[in-house]
Amino acid sequence: MSIELTDFEREVYEFIKKHGELLTTNIPSRMIGAIPNLKNRGLIEVYKRVTGRWTSKKRKFVKAIPS
Repeated sequence: MSIELTDFEREVYEFIKKHGELLTTNIPSRMIGAIPNLKNRGLIEVYKRVTGRWTSKKRKFVKAIPS
């Protein structure tokens, strides 16, 4: 990886990469702060998706972009 990351950002990126697609609510609260930096660097994708069949409510998901 040629992008310079702090140790903590690397830890968060590896966590997301290891677990695949995650709800943002399932990410530990101490790791949430690194998500905007990783998104701005193009390492992860944050998107909304409908999770229930009978509801229009959307939930936020995060996944690592394959490099």
